[in-house]
Order: sequence, then structure tokens, then C-alpha cells
Amino acid sequence: MIELFNIFLYRPLVNILIFIYQVIPGNDFGIAIIILTGLVRMILYPVSAKGIRTQRILNNIQPEIKDLQKKYKEDKERQVKETLALYKKHKTSPFSGFLPLLIQLPIMIALYRIFSGIQTVDLVSVLYSFVPYPGEINFFFLGLMDLTKIGITETNGYTTLLFGNIIIIIGAAVAQLFQMKMVMAQKPTGNKRSKVDPKTEMANKIQKKMIYFSPLFTVFIMARLPIAVGLYWFASTSFSIIQQHFILKKI
Repeated sequence: MIELFNIFLYRPLVNILIFIYQVIPGNDFGIAIIILTGLVRMILYPVSAKGIRTQRILNNIQPEIKDLQKKYKEDKERQVKETLALYKKHKTSPFSGFLPLLIQLPIMIALYRIFSGIQTVDLVSVLYSFVPYPGEINFFFLGLMDLTKIGITETNGYTTLLFGNIIIIIGAAVAQLFQMKMVMAQKPTGNKRSKVDPKTEMANKIQKKMIYFSPLFTVFIMARLPIAVGLYWFASTSFSIIQQHFILKKI
């Protein structure tokens, strides 16, 4: 399984990254990461679009599902039957949103593995014969920050955060916060005067707290990884926001 992962995902992505690095002016490794991330998001656009559309549909039919749960509270078999019929009517299912994630996950893992350890990769054994060996790679982004450095660095027992790293880490967290708020803005349609179920209200409160907890957790994680991972996370989330904006405009 690991060998298949390396053959079909890890190695091709490494080769594309090195090829981009060599052909762009200035050989900026950070820009190569951003371009590769953008290409991956473009390739995954149909999958992402399907996932976003499915989530919007599931979100919009939540009031109807709750009505069915109340109407057939004492008849669980009928409740399940009517709920499945509702999903069929809207040509979706509660599990269809997981498929895009399952497709994207291996690619995201491959990219994470590349960006978190590219400085230790034996490029001679990884590069295809038609991809020239780049020699010593300049891992700086815009000549300002070394992308191989950990977000939080320790020197002589002192812990420091480099200014460039702070910008990337906070940028990744802010982008994630903005994206999550876009999702939260997709409120289900329904009768606004109807009484909110206590369980639903509690779930909404937890979801709102997660909007702010997730970006903070992102800062915590990114501060302990090579800043190349943070740059990838920031770029990927930013591209996702742009894609999500255009997809939601069409729905």
C-alpha cells in the first residue's frame, strides 16, 4: 500500500514541485508550493464542488428532516423510510459528503509529507529521468523566510517566533476562520418562528465554538511544523475560499 502511495501520489507530486521550481523565474520554492497547491485545487475542483453542493442540499433540507422526526416520532421505521425518500427526492444522501473527503485525503497527506520533509528527500532516487536534477535547492520564500524552519525555533535555549513565520501561521488561521464562517452562513431555510429544539441549539453552540477553536488549533500545530506546511495550508485554504465563493453563487 505504501509503495502504491509513493508511485501514484508522492513521487509524481515531488516531480511536479521540482519542475515548477526550476521553470519559474527566480527559482522561488515558496512560489512553487503555491503554484502546485493551486494546480491540485484545480484538479480537485469537480470533487470539491460536488462536496459543497451536497453540503448545501443537506443543510437546506434539515428543517424537513426535523419535521419528519417529529411527525413519525413513535414510528421509527416510517421515519427512516420517509427520510430516505426525502434524500432520494433531492438526489443526495447523508454519506455523499464523505466521498470528496476520502478522495482528497490521500493527496493532502502526500502534499503534507512533501512539504514537511522536502529538505531530506533524496531527489536523485525520486526524480523521473526527464526532470532535471536541480542541485542545491533554495528553500527561501521571497528571499525572506526559510521554509524548512519550524514555526517556533529554539536557539541556545531561547524560544523565538520569526516574523515571517508569524505572518504565514496567522494567515493560515485567519483563512480557515473565514472559510468556516462561509460554511456557517449557509443557514437552513425554514420557519424562523418555530421553536428551536434544545439539542439542535446545543449543537449550534458547539459548532460556533469550533469556528474559533479550529483556527487556534491550526496556529498551535503550524507553529511546530516546517513553515512550508503553513504556507501550503494558507494557499490551499485561500484557493478553497475562492472556489467555494463561485460554487455557492451558482447554487
